[in-house]
Parts: sequence; C-alpha cells; structure tokens
Amino acid sequence: MTTLAFNHQEIVGRALKPSLLELDGISRETIEAHYKLYQGYVNKRNEILGKLAEVDLTGANQVYSDIRALKVDLTFAIGGIKNHEIYFEHLGGGGGDPTGLIGDLIERDFGSFQDWRTDLKATGMAGRGWAWTAYDWDEGRLFNYVGDAQNTYPIWNATPLVALDVYEHAYFLDYQTDRASYIDAFFDNLDWPTVNDWVSKYQIHT
Repeated sequence: MTTLAFNHQEIVGRALKPSLLELDGISRETIEAHYKLYQGYVNKRNEILGKLAEVDLTGANQVYSDIRALKVDLTFAIGGIKNHEIYFEHLGGGGGDPTGLIGDLIERDFGSFQDWRTDLKATGMAGRGWAWTAYDWDEGRLFNYVGDAQNTYPIWNATPLVALDVYEHAYFLDYQTDRASYIDAFFDNLDWPTVNDWVSKYQIHT
C-alpha cells in the first residue's frame, strides 16, 4: 500500500489568556464558547491528518476524490486555527489609537487611524466571516481584506496583523444581530503592543 508521504504530528491548542475573560463589551461566556470552537478546529486538524496518513494511493479515482474532500476540510480547519490564534492573541488590550510602528503604518497607508477603522469596520460589516488588516509584501503597504470563511480569499505573500472575526458566534450572545456594536467593542479591546511585536518580528518598515 502506498500512502501520502508526510509526518502526522498532532498539536494542542494554545491556552486561553486570562485577560480574555475580562474584556470590555465582549463577555466571558462569548469568549469561552468561542474558544471551544477554536479547540474544535485543532481536533479536526488532527483527525483529518490521521485519515490522510491512511489513504491508499494505489486505488481508483475515488481515492483522489476522497483526498480532495479531506484536504479541503483540512484548509478550513487549519485556517480556523490560525485565524483564531491571531484573533485571541491581539485582544485583551486597551484599544484606542495605535502607536509605534503599526500606528505609523496605518497613518501612512490609510491617512489616519479613523480612516483605517472606518474601512475595516465597513469590511467587517460586508464580510461573512472575517475582515483582515494585512501587510502586502509585494506592494509594501497595508490593506484591509474580506474573508467569507476560514479558508477563503487568502492573499499570498501578505502577513495578517489584525483579525476581525465577524461570524455570529463571535458576538451573538452579547449583541444578537448588532454586529456594528460588536465591532466597536473589538476595537476597544485591541492590544496594540502585541500587534507592534508582530510588526517588529516580521521586520515590516515604514
């Protein structure tokens, strides 16, 4: 039997930061339910990789159909992991206007913090799942992108720096259908020092 050639290593999710349970405008109940969803993506990733490791490549065309289905599901699970790790990691701060490198980048590429915030909020209201601020290495600037699912509309050679989850699970317990108020609360809880650490880590310069 010939199988897919890769090492299958299970991962565990990142621990939930205690500060996320004390956000302003986003309840503990919402964060705990949201974190369970993230853990589900971790478990699904491990499950799918286990199944892929057992696929017999000597089979007929049905094998390739099975591989496709598993790998599409894998992109959704891994996307769910990465997206939520960014989301959770840069919450727990005091919000406000960004300072430091990210503040300089936002002012350069959007004109002002308010213009950036207005654009990202509109992107979040328009999207089905995610809105992103990412640094595009080819163009050398920040853009706000929309993402309708965990694995849709990836922009190659771009590094995400702000991840706004606008799926209903992120806000329904607190705001029902009032997504706009949730987005305002998201901004109020952003941890800009964490974002600045990423900018420094990736050596993004103004």
